Amino acid sequence: MKLVHQINLAFAISLIAVLLVTAVIIHYVLLDHFIGTQRKDMQSIGAQITETLVSAAKRQIPIEEAPLAMANGISTYPIVGMSAVITDTQGNVVSSTPLPAAVPAEAVPVEGGEYQSVGVTKGLTVRQILKDDLFLTEVTSVPQGTLTLITPISKIKAIEQALLGRLLLVFGAGAVMMLILSLFITKKLIKPLMLLREELKKVKERQFSEVRLVGAPGEIGVVAEAVHEMASELERYHHVQKQFFQNASHELKSPLMSISGYAEGIRDGVFEGEDIRKGLDIIMSESSRMKNIVTEMTLLAKLDSEEDIFRAAPVHLKELVEEAIERINPVLVKKGLSVHLSYAENETLIVHADRDKLLQALLNIVSNGARHASKHIYIQAGIEKGRVVLSVSDDGEGIAEELLPYLFHRFVKGKNGESGLGLAIARAIVERCGGLIMAANRKEGGAVITLGFPPYRAAGA
Repeated sequence: MKLVHQINLAFAISLIAVLLVTAVIIHYVLLDHFIGTQRKDMQSIGAQITETLVSAAKRQIPIEEAPLAMANGISTYPIVGMSAVITDTQGNVVSSTPLPAAVPAEAVPVEGGEYQSVGVTKGLTVRQILKDDLFLTEVTSVPQGTLTLITPISKIKAIEQALLGRLLLVFGAGAVMMLILSLFITKKLIKPLMLLREELKKVKERQFSEVRLVGAPGEIGVVAEAVHEMASELERYHHVQKQFFQNASHELKSPLMSISGYAEGIRDGVFEGEDIRKGLDIIMSESSRMKNIVTEMTLLAKLDSEEDIFRAAPVHLKELVEEAIERINPVLVKKGLSVHLSYAENETLIVHADRDKLLQALLNIVSNGARHASKHIYIQAGIEKGRVVLSVSDDGEGIAEELLPYLFHRFVKGKNGESGLGLAIARAIVERCGGLIMAANRKEGGAVITLGFPPYRAAGA
């Protein structure tokens, strides 16, 4: 079943259920309200009749001659829809007005053996006439015995059902309008989803560049934007992957050509004497370079795909920086470079990372700085806005502006670059540590690479 039909069906079932429950509640509320109102009216009328009967008893007026005139079925009180019955102490009817139509008239004998119908016959008890669940009664003690006001519940129910019927008609009209409105709303909501489905088909078929942004309100619009951004990112990733394979083949092709050329020359006797040794040195050098490229490519692949390659633990950043400088010191001495270290005072610079991998990233970054620096390399570490920040800068020529956005991509090399994988590896390691790496040019000249990490917090701290 299509989503639009599912939504409409669910809405219709929910609406019907709500209306049914509401109708039942209103039915009982109205019935209770009408019964309560009727009881109050009966109490008021009973009080008035009782007052008249008390007055008649004081003046010793017979009940048949009292102003109520109940024996003749005539009442001066507004008791339309009600009956008044007076019974003696034994419960026998001594006077009454005609009972409502809901109570069948009793057949009583008259002279000549014939029968006639009257409201209530003297000598019968009220209990013989009334059924418990069909009438409302109001009983009051009077000097003549007991006054009982009677009204049938059927009349109250008839009024309540008439009113409930009208309310149900209103509910029905409202339900129809709501269903029509729901059809319109669901159609409007589903249309962007249908368009989004078509765009996702393009993603499935790898037509990333053809994915359009679907305009839609609310959360659907947010999802549409996410899909469009995902398609753009996939397009970029696809392009990077193509470039990666092209660059990888190029980087591996160059040393292979050198190795193949010198090996064939030595085999065919083209090189003799000292040239053979030089050729073998080049073969070994190119083999070593190719090995490094393959090793770095393998490391990058593992960092992207394998979770267990990364073993995080608390790492003191100051110790790591000093170890990296010590390892790269021969290069620094050879080029006559000075390293200037500065740390934030009274601050513990600890991050949660894989120590060996982070050391590899730091070596790549410092080596890159040493390759481009003129005389100085500056390394600073501290806390900024709640994050541990480490920056490595140099006084070299800086980074070309057109290269900055792609500096951490694979096989992107600047001037004097080697394989073009060092900074890509550094970025992968830093991001696996939960950090962020950025590159920029200094105002004083030279480049600066900044690493930011969340500070380490021990468990329970």
